[in-house]
Amino acid sequence: MIETKIRKVGNSAVMTLTSEMLALLDAKEGDSVFVVRGDDGSLRIVTQDAALKNVLDAAEVIMDENREALQKLA
Repeated sequence: MIETKIRKVGNSAVMTLTSEMLALLDAKEGDSVFVVRGDDGSLRIVTQDAALKNVLDAAEVIMDENREALQKLA
């Protein structure tokens, strides 16, 4: 387990990812990451989440197909 602090920057709370954390994620500065909530309430930081990407892609298709109905409901 790696400990890090949460600090305030402007109106946001930020967590610094150390070089060790970036290496474990196989990520570098500028990469996108996903924060995924587990069933137990935990959070995971992942560089790629194929399941999430599939769900978001499917949601985008559904929203495009039903844009008129969704706008009426909004």
